[in-house]
Amino acid sequence: MSSVLQRGVSRTGWLLVIYGVISILFGISAILWPGSTVIALAWAFGVMALAEGIISLFALFHRHVAVSRGWLGLYALASIVFGVLAIMHPVAVVSVLLIFLAAWLMVAGVYRIVFAIRVRKEIQGEWMIALSGVLAIVLGGMLVAYPAAGLLTVAIWIGVAALFYGVLQVVAGVRMHRWKRAL
Repeated sequence: MSSVLQRGVSRTGWLLVIYGVISILFGISAILWPGSTVIALAWAFGVMALAEGIISLFALFHRHVAVSRGWLGLYALASIVFGVLAIMHPVAVVSVLLIFLAAWLMVAGVYRIVFAIRVRKEIQGEWMIALSGVLAIVLGGMLVAYPAAGLLTVAIWIGVAALFYGVLQVVAGVRMHRWKRAL
């Protein structure tokens, strides 16, 4: 193997370990402090939206723009407004997004039930599709009835996913580093 590739693999291995450790720490903090995680995620989305809005606003003054200036201006304004709202009122923004998630789950649940009824003569196990629809409706209803619990649950699941992701990154990084040393 070429020395350039070996150096790249070694560097990538250590980067994976660093990313993995950061992800593990984030996952642990999200599990231990889900309320703070929800606020932090709303702020992060707000900062990203605000930055995107400001960049798009500056793009309005460029000579060659890929989309119409009207759409770009609308996008810039929407991004800035969402960004400011998410930074100033993160809980309200997350609550609204949770309501949209709940509505989507309920619509998706009804769709799955209707779909299962329509294909019941064509496939076996259509009851599982219908059951997934019922569960989606129940989950959507629970998110509407208990939004705070829903927000905390989402934060905990994000933490669990980040924890697993981090462990996988660390394992992959260590293996890449060991593989490079074995050559």
